[in-house]
Amino acid sequence: MKPLSIKEIRDAVGGRIIREGSSQMITGVSTDTRTIQPGDLFIPLEGERFDGHDYLAEAAEKGAAAVLTHNLNKTLPQGVHTIVTGNTLTALQDLAAWYLKSFSVDVIAITGSTGKTTTKDMVSSVLSRKFQVLKTQGNLNNEIGLPLTLFRLEPHHQIAVLEMGMSGFGEIRRLAAIAPPKAAIFTNIGISHIEKLGSRDNIWKAKSELLEHFHEGCTVILNDDNDILHREAEMMMRDRVGCKVIRFGTGSHAEFCATDIQSHENGISYTLRVKDESFGIRLNVPGIHNVYNSLAAVAAGRMLGMEMQEIQAGLLEFAGDNMRLHIFPLKAYKDVKVIDDTYNASPDSMQAALRVLKDMEGHRKIAILGDMLELGMHSREAHRQVGRFAAECGIHILATRGQESVWAGEGALQAGMPSKSVFHVSSNQEIIHWLKNNIYEGDRILVKGSRGMQMEEIVSFLKDGGSSE
Repeated sequence: MKPLSIKEIRDAVGGRIIREGSSQMITGVSTDTRTIQPGDLFIPLEGERFDGHDYLAEAAEKGAAAVLTHNLNKTLPQGVHTIVTGNTLTALQDLAAWYLKSFSVDVIAITGSTGKTTTKDMVSSVLSRKFQVLKTQGNLNNEIGLPLTLFRLEPHHQIAVLEMGMSGFGEIRRLAAIAPPKAAIFTNIGISHIEKLGSRDNIWKAKSELLEHFHEGCTVILNDDNDILHREAEMMMRDRVGCKVIRFGTGSHAEFCATDIQSHENGISYTLRVKDESFGIRLNVPGIHNVYNSLAAVAAGRMLGMEMQEIQAGLLEFAGDNMRLHIFPLKAYKDVKVIDDTYNASPDSMQAALRVLKDMEGHRKIAILGDMLELGMHSREAHRQVGRFAAECGIHILATRGQESVWAGEGALQAGMPSKSVFHVSSNQEIIHWLKNNIYEGDRILVKGSRGMQMEEIVSFLKDGGSSE
């Protein structure tokens, strides 16, 4: 972060200085005293179970140059600039928006029901071949994480690739106001967060708030294979909305079209067709869903004038991360591999992971699936569809864990999976106990569930050896 003066901070957040300190500049922004650095501005935030204002003195003791506050009933620290503002969260966002404006940086915003983080990382991998790129770290994609990402901007950066997430109306609108995008990528519209929003059309309505800050010269990049995004692309092109529309997918309407898709255990390849040209694309990550993620990255690269050779190299460099279709061998057994996809789960990502398991060569295919959360009234049918899909994929053993996933087992049985091949448990420890005595040479094991299910406990057991000894 480039240094900011106390006056600049005061003006950016619309605050007033009520206590003077010695340092006239800040060199970073922090909302957490556990990681605060000397010279930082400390912005205390309030949550249901915490109040950052309780740590103002600790922030000063650790070297904060200034603090914000909206609660004068709390003890204020001595010796540091103290700026009062109406709301510290709003101030964090206002300061980030002001800071972004001080740079000549194009923002590429990425949203969708699934695939946001992987697409963000693929886009960054491609664009980094030609540009200086700042990207969202991890999944810091909300009203706190996005501003903190922006404070990592430096004068050398040319592009910011920002993931924007939401769970309800208004959230994307606030994020887009902080970081108005030059281009927006929509990965898909599924049923994640449908419990709160009620329908896929409402999910699109919430996601499309991203376009409210668009102007002539902006670009929309979207997945044309997704029914809702296809519909919206057709409407945008018909109504000539003043921005460029780029479509990717596997159909004839897509400007960036993938054909001849070939799955491999540790990757995937396809032929990319762009107008009258064809290019061979290779990815070092498995799963057909990564074809779509990579197509978004290709479209972003071409939009910014990159050559296909640069784009292909950027895609090859992308290796994914742990907890997202990470495949590793099991040490204690011969020819046993585990797919760790425990980062999160939705119906679309469940089916994508099951396809990867299906395409792997091995003796038995074992799927250990936890609940998909936040699906509301759609949960039962969504889980049943996943179970039916597991049966269609020829999965040999389906183990389900949690309250909702019992319906996945029902769906698998309805689709013809033998009853001896399906079982349900209520805890990760029960799965671990079963695994200790039921892993054999040649097994391929998928572990996946929503974050709240803590399925990584099962993966940790397997990484430690997965043996009954």
